[in-house]
Amino acid sequence: MRRFPTIVLGLGAMGSAALYHLARRGHKVFGIDRLSPPHTYGSTHGDTRVTRLAIGEGEHYTPIALRSHELWRELERASGRSLLTTNGGLIISSSARVAHCHVDGFFANTLAAAERYGIAHEVLDAAEIRRRFPQFSVADDEQGYLERDAGFVRPEECVRTLLALAEAHGAEIHRNEEVLGFDASDREVIVTTGRDRYAADNLIVAAGPWLPSLLTERLARPFAIYRQVLFWFDIDGPIAPWLPERSPIFIWELQGKKQVIYGLPAIDGERGGVKVATESFSGTTTPDTASREVVEEEKRSMYEDYVAPFLSGVSRRCVKALTCLYTVTPDFGFVIDMHPDSARVMIVSPCSGHGFKHSPAIGEALSEWVIEGRSRFDLAPFALKRFMS
Repeated sequence: MRRFPTIVLGLGAMGSAALYHLARRGHKVFGIDRLSPPHTYGSTHGDTRVTRLAIGEGEHYTPIALRSHELWRELERASGRSLLTTNGGLIISSSARVAHCHVDGFFANTLAAAERYGIAHEVLDAAEIRRRFPQFSVADDEQGYLERDAGFVRPEECVRTLLALAEAHGAEIHRNEEVLGFDASDREVIVTTGRDRYAADNLIVAAGPWLPSLLTERLARPFAIYRQVLFWFDIDGPIAPWLPERSPIFIWELQGKKQVIYGLPAIDGERGGVKVATESFSGTTTPDTASREVVEEEKRSMYEDYVAPFLSGVSRRCVKALTCLYTVTPDFGFVIDMHPDSARVMIVSPCSGHGFKHSPAIGEALSEWVIEGRSRFDLAPFALKRFMS
């Protein structure tokens, strides 16, 4: 049975980042994934992902986001690849909103975090939003928070880059190898896969939507898996207003609708489409049972209910649609904590629909936990025990 100082289980956003930072520091680390990342079956795909610095889910996330932006730029210099685009971010809300983004007070929390950490931003009234961004059909009583250095990252390219650099620094990676389970003792952790068994001093479990299947029923209870659908709609008219140079990423707490919409600019030019999505939390699923097909009724309903009334110049022609999975906790917060039965195992589930932007800094923090026994960030807010009764 081969032995490693550290095994990373799951090589999506968080696992690939942890693997890279451990390998970069000369740590002998072994990564395993049941598929071959990046892939479209978990939570780390979709061409683009929103990144923002003032975090409405809680001010304690903002230092992680700030560090992540620094690390994206370091990764770009190390790899020569384009990972982060800061085209700005617009959050739209009002007192009449019906939809809520993750937590109550999301807009006010975002503004408070920006002011506390000195993040460049503006607050726009409806008239100013219309003047600067006429593609958004806002109501008179809506306002916008515009963050200069928000934007998007490219998830597939980020994971691909992290894994390539990790291997270049000596990490060993096994793709397409399913982990069946793990057993932890005072001396070691044993990981069993469909091919072999491996021993480790430490284990980082970053299995995304497969995480609950690797935990006991009691520990798995806080994690719910929801199917989400991502849509790309064609442009009906000039594409210029929807290009990254003129269109920020956006998050919109809508009036009269139950779901928030968010979107990203057209990054693939003519016929590439504008990415728009909602967040749905009705009916849980699993990675093995979730429907990967997006039917025509879903495309029609999305356009008629959430695109046409709010986004001008967007066609009903859906050029692409994908599904992804959210692993959601009751308070929409992360879980980054030691396994309650073993200090050798770290459970990592920074998901709930807003995790990717934080992944490089969380990976760095995990490497510090392994090597130094502590991390630069206070991980106490992410304790699993807050859900344990």
